[in-house]
Amino acid sequence: MARTRGKDSLGPAKKSERRRKVVHVFTEGKVTEPEYIKIVRERAGANGVEVRIANASAPGSQRKPIKLVEAAVRLMREETRAAKRSGLEKKYWPAVWCLFDRDQHDHIEAAMKQAREGGVDIAFSHPCFEVWRLLHHKPVTGTFSGVCDLVANRLPFAGSAANIKMVLPEQIPKGSFAEAKKRALKMNEAYAEHVPKVLRDPYTDVFEFVEKGLGITAY
Repeated sequence: MARTRGKDSLGPAKKSERRRKVVHVFTEGKVTEPEYIKIVRERAGANGVEVRIANASAPGSQRKPIKLVEAAVRLMREETRAAKRSGLEKKYWPAVWCLFDRDQHDHIEAAMKQAREGGVDIAFSHPCFEVWRLLHHKPVTGTFSGVCDLVANRLPFAGSAANIKMVLPEQIPKGSFAEAKKRALKMNEAYAEHVPKVLRDPYTDVFEFVEKGLGITAY
């Protein structure tokens, strides 16, 4: 997996020349999440944040949650060292995020633990990212028994979309973020606080990535 290093990744070494924060994002999906991020940023604006899809060319074998986190932790370590060496103001230090789903993956809890210990943020969905897409259109109730296809089939455009993995601008209603977040919070609260994320079906906290990672609060 290709990784950026040193000042080539951080940009200008002189802190006086640095005026934006770089956010590196590792995505489980090669199409869906990057397309969503692109559309949202085009609609809402960059907000002084530069977003880089860190694993854009990675093969499927390197897109399992545990693999994403391992690579993300390495990059976080490198970026932090480079930021310190360059004297970069802390508010401009790079951040690293991983976006992945429960699906049928192994080692999810281990991946989350490793991310926490390595300073990497996670946006997690159960059973899949399509839960977040669906929340832009309607409330989500009941359970999907870990089957992503059941979520995708409830998307209002499922019958007409040639490839459900592709995200089109018209599939994200304008001004829908606030309502999607509100629905997500209500959906997540259906479980007791002590119940781990990996056992909540459905669940998503992608809205935290949008707000904290992308610096966007409305689109």
